[in-house]
Amino acid sequence: MSWPWIVLLALAVAVVIGAEWSRISSLVGADARKERDRSKRKASWKLIRSEEEEFAESVQRDLAGLPTIEEKDRRS
Repeated sequence: MSWPWIVLLALAVAVVIGAEWSRISSLVGADARKERDRSKRKASWKLIRSEEEEFAESVQRDLAGLPTIEEKDRRS
């Protein structure tokens, strides 16, 4: 292979790397490491439910369990 072809191949590789640099840096850059560390920390978090949320859900369950009146029953 002659040297002009090697130069063209190197330029083509440089163009592809330049065009895809934002995607490459998001995979292997310092920001990617921070994001991976953050996602690992977030995976160990636990959701703490408040009493208000539990109360609201219990009211919704109770309301869903109540009998309903059909339209034909209301008319009579």
